[in-house]
Amino acid sequence: MLQRIKYEADYQKALVRIETLLRLDAEAGSPEWDELNLLSTLVEKHEDIYFPINPPDPVEALRFRMEQEGKIPEE
Repeated sequence: MLQRIKYEADYQKALVRIETLLRLDAEAGSPEWDELNLLSTLVEKHEDIYFPINPPDPVEALRFRMEQEGKIPEE
């Protein structure tokens, strides 16, 4: 039975199962496909809580992009 991911061991098991399901290349609508979608959602929610990615500072994001384009010299 699938349930909320509470512990690191649960998270690692979910990742291994996702990898296994991806290798099966299941058809949409199959039980494996449904399990993959549900597990992916559970892992995503877990990662949102325990591994958040904060948005970049807008000025730093612009500076980075301008440097990539060669519009300002790198510091």
